[in-house]
Amino acid sequence: MPSKGLSHGNPVNRTEKPFVSLAVFFLRLGCTAFGGPAAHIALMEQEAVKRRRWLSSEAFLDLLGACNLIPGPSSTQMAMAIAYRQAGWLGLVLGGCCFILPASLLTLAIAWAYVRFGALPQAQGLLYGIKPVVLAIVFQALWNLGKVAFRKRSMIVLGAMALGAVLLGVQPLFVLLGTGLAMMLVRTRAGHRANAGWLALPLGSSGLAGAGLLPLFLIFLKMGVVVFGSGYVLMAFLKADLVDRLHWLSETQLLDAIAVGQFTPGPVFTTATFIGYVLKGLPGAVLATVGIFLPSFFLVGALGILVPKLRSSKTAGAFLDGVNAATIVLMASVTATLARSALVDPWTWGLGILAALFLIRFKPNPTWLIVGGGALGWLIRLLPVF
Repeated sequence: MPSKGLSHGNPVNRTEKPFVSLAVFFLRLGCTAFGGPAAHIALMEQEAVKRRRWLSSEAFLDLLGACNLIPGPSSTQMAMAIAYRQAGWLGLVLGGCCFILPASLLTLAIAWAYVRFGALPQAQGLLYGIKPVVLAIVFQALWNLGKVAFRKRSMIVLGAMALGAVLLGVQPLFVLLGTGLAMMLVRTRAGHRANAGWLALPLGSSGLAGAGLLPLFLIFLKMGVVVFGSGYVLMAFLKADLVDRLHWLSETQLLDAIAVGQFTPGPVFTTATFIGYVLKGLPGAVLATVGIFLPSFFLVGALGILVPKLRSSKTAGAFLDGVNAATIVLMASVTATLARSALVDPWTWGLGILAALFLIRFKPNPTWLIVGGGALGWLIRLLPVF
């Protein structure tokens, strides 16, 4: 059953049994897709367009553009959109679950080991080396995304205002919404303010208290609804809610969770699985994972109705430009804070700089850098000085 309004034309090839082929394809992708959202999308294009001929290149680009307009993990939503196009709502659920499940299970296993053995020197050594490499990867993403987000003077000005709001302690959700609305006013001369009213959802997490299962689920459900951009943006929301406000995690634990999300294949948002397990065991891991991914299933299914209207609206485009500018500011501020937990001595500074140089010069798959950083960290921790 093809979806309507998501892209041009019909899939090129429907000779395969859709549910079997979707399950096999997205399970394999979920087990092997290292390297973050860009790598995931490149693999999907290679397989779904060139090899399996499920859809044309034009249709693929149409889906990709649509997924970038909604909050949540873009590569996961791309997997859902392709599956929805092939087999309707059942395909969407099957494709999404098969892409998410391998990473979630691997993250769950790592979280168990972290809770059980995290205090051992060997485990500490791996994380000691991985953290500065993860920071280097994030810094490169900030540089690349910043060049796009701040391409106009008005966006630079609004970015500076967003930075001021962050320094004053404004919640990330309100920084994003405020900057998006401000960009709408700049672009439209205050002519279409009402168009963005639907975005002002009462999703703030104030009032959730205590590390209970329901508050945990609601916090991650909120993040699944409001986090625009990539998995890196999730850091700002995690830090604001779980570190600064509720004090459920330390900055070190947060960086460990982000490192695990980077190290595993599939969606970076499986960081939620790790955090849920650390906080509340297996029930917490399940609820955090379901909470953060659940909104995407509904958002992707609704794209067929919303995308034509959003594409034709200059106001919506201006809002998204503002959100992008605020996103970079949030990413930069959180990364600077987390750097204090990762760059603790000359060895970690050296690992971070070396990883950055490798990224700039050779553009390797980030996964191998993380593996190398973990190995070097483990070896350094074996030195007599430790």
